[in-house]
Amino acid sequence: MNTYFEKLTAALLEKNDMLSYAQARTWVELLWEDFESTYAKAGQKYKGKDATERVVLEWIESYGSQLHLFPSNHPKYKDIFNSDDYLLH
Repeated sequence: MNTYFEKLTAALLEKNDMLSYAQARTWVELLWEDFESTYAKAGQKYKGKDATERVVLEWIESYGSQLHLFPSNHPKYKDIFNSDDYLLH
């Protein structure tokens, strides 16, 4: 999993230089989890990590440059997204 996340995080950082590494990694993990859970809830057969990677990469290509503008109030990740003292890569 870490290999997938690292590759996707690097792709997101290329698209958006306003995110720190921690923020980009968090976005990747959230997008990954969101796709897999939504797909499962829809009753679709699991197609594997490669399929999830392709979808998340498409989302990064489409929306990655704007993700820093999305306000996040998710309690689990609030501190990462709303921190003023994070270090950019």
